[in-house]
Amino acid sequence: MTAEPWVVVCAVNSWTGTARTDRHIATQLTRYARVLWVDPPVSVVTPADYRHGAPRSLRPRLHTEGPRVTRLATVAQPFHTRRGIRLATPGLVRAQIRWALRRLRVRPAAVLAFSASDLLGRWGDDVLDVLYATDDYLAGAELMQIAPEDVDREEREALARADRVIVVSEVLAGKWRALGADPVVVPGGVRADAYTGVDSAPLPTDVDLPGPVAGVVGHLSDRIDVRLLEAVVEAGCSLLMVGSRDERWAVREFERLRAHPRVAYVGHRPFAELPSYLRMIDVGLTPYVDTAFNRASFPLKTLEYLAAGRPVVSTDLPAMRWLDTDLIRIVDHPTDPAAFGEAALKVAAEARMPERVKARQEFAAEHSWANRADRVARAIGLTKLAD
Repeated sequence: MTAEPWVVVCAVNSWTGTARTDRHIATQLTRYARVLWVDPPVSVVTPADYRHGAPRSLRPRLHTEGPRVTRLATVAQPFHTRRGIRLATPGLVRAQIRWALRRLRVRPAAVLAFSASDLLGRWGDDVLDVLYATDDYLAGAELMQIAPEDVDREEREALARADRVIVVSEVLAGKWRALGADPVVVPGGVRADAYTGVDSAPLPTDVDLPGPVAGVVGHLSDRIDVRLLEAVVEAGCSLLMVGSRDERWAVREFERLRAHPRVAYVGHRPFAELPSYLRMIDVGLTPYVDTAFNRASFPLKTLEYLAAGRPVVSTDLPAMRWLDTDLIRIVDHPTDPAAFGEAALKVAAEARMPERVKARQEFAAEHSWANRADRVARAIGLTKLAD
């Protein structure tokens, strides 16, 4: 058995997909422990778009993903997201985690579950069980197409098995306190170093928009208020949209936007290419709909815009208030979306001022994923490994 501790991270995103909170935290925790990353399960019939490059397989597989990171690619029964089969999936995943731990000949110090699935409380009294809530699962049940009563039961069962609860926002902390938890708040972070060279990045070859340019980066879904994007264009800004899209989202409005001569949609782009697209924009947008699910969230895109040196216009989310900076222009959820568009146009005018660019980047650096992971490590009792 190795002298270095191990942490099992039960993720909600594939390691080979877009890096989100689970992967950022896992990567930074390697300064404290070795990590067994557990991919969410896929089956042999899972469509390619949801496999993120994983091969079709009937067996779990272990992969080395870098220093101190081993990835477990898990498998599930076909149609495992359907209600009846879905209830049996956590047991299958737990069995595969046990198989991986036996193969690695390790016993973990902690298990972190980034969902309320039945993955905690099964590993022994000497293993710390940690529920890591990045969203209000119950409020997002409809968005995730899961029965609310199932989510409510799973949350309560996960809490009963958890030794620690970590949440990303004060809104989520209030929810879990009401259920009897004493949560630790660890907001979202940013890889600030990845964006310091934005203004010297090569310009993208697939975008040609007149300035000023407002940009929205990230998945386009019902979380995004399409009216605000329309208002930005109507105010006189060009609009650049970068990210995957839920095909059910704002179908007619989206097609109308795409047809506008001052709008470009480039779809999903690898992380390494984002600096080029961020170089194009003068203001970053966080145009969220006012819902309970969004109010509990911590939009990572906001800190990414700031790390790139760009100002931000956002709807009025508790996470934006928590950041408490005039580098973000907060617009109340307007009955008239024009206020959002006018704010974007006004803020874009100061986008390239060197002293403001520096202030935004310095602010973002204070909210690095390394700092966030340090808080997680303290919460679960890990100490930094020797170099």
